[in-house]
Amino acid sequence: MPLIKHPDLLIGLENSDDAGVYRLTDDIALIQTVDFFTPIVDDPFIFGQIAVVNAMSDIYAMGGKPLTAMNIMAFPIKKLPGEILKQILLGGIEKIREAGALLIGGHSVEDSEIKYGLSVTGIIHPSKIISNGGAKPGDKLILTKPLGTGIISTAIKAGMASEKAIEEIITSMCKLNDKAGNIMQEVRANACTDITGFGLIGHLLEVLKASKVGAIIYPERVPVFSEAVTCAERGLVPTGSHLNRNYYSSRVKVDTPISPFKLDILYDAQTSGGLLISLPEERAKFFIEKFKEGKIIGEIIPQPEGRILLH
Repeated sequence: MPLIKHPDLLIGLENSDDAGVYRLTDDIALIQTVDFFTPIVDDPFIFGQIAVVNAMSDIYAMGGKPLTAMNIMAFPIKKLPGEILKQILLGGIEKIREAGALLIGGHSVEDSEIKYGLSVTGIIHPSKIISNGGAKPGDKLILTKPLGTGIISTAIKAGMASEKAIEEIITSMCKLNDKAGNIMQEVRANACTDITGFGLIGHLLEVLKASKVGAIIYPERVPVFSEAVTCAERGLVPTGSHLNRNYYSSRVKVDTPISPFKLDILYDAQTSGGLLISLPEERAKFFIEKFKEGKIIGEIIPQPEGRILLH
């Protein structure tokens, strides 16, 4: 698509960033994003929560604060009871309120398949934007949530996930990235992205391309959900994760013994995943002290540009 240039368009389409940013004044810029998808859990209320948390993550990944949200809903009203629609929206508004944002409207269409999400508008000071293009050699890479939601969601659909595994990923997917985003802003991170459909590998490669650097990932340090490897061993890997691996693997060098199933998890398409944050070592230590759930999983290197080494 043709790129739009404007002096007040601070973040556009150039680097596949998590959201667009438009400067209103010297002190205020708007952050705008949109995201929606089909259900990944059976409970409509929980699905509504997950969809909202997922959409809000783009605002937090830019270092911003969400202000307003609008519902996007597709629903087969002639085939399913309206109570399901109601529960999805109630789950959604609970998380919108938790984020401190306001629901100001939305739009719905009749469709053969349920889809739900949000458009979200946030704000940030123009000088405090955290894009995916600021990673610097020597930075540590922090991941704030475990990987494996795509694989375990596939196991849920197949009726092969344990109650423990289901509870783990639902708790994670329903957790806002607001605290991690606030601490990231406090410690002045160099770059950030949230981990969603392109998996850890895909989203990190976007950071590396935008920042013109490379990265080392230490697979044994990457947090994963307890049953994700077991589910991958059973072949419960979603199509999106296979597509990620096929598309991105040419830019990944494996220099360490690693099981193919752990490798599947590094490419796994996530829903409502955590933040991947690039920041200097001392600030990374401070972040970990304040945000106990974050893990240092790798570091930024100058070369090879746009490549990942699993070491």
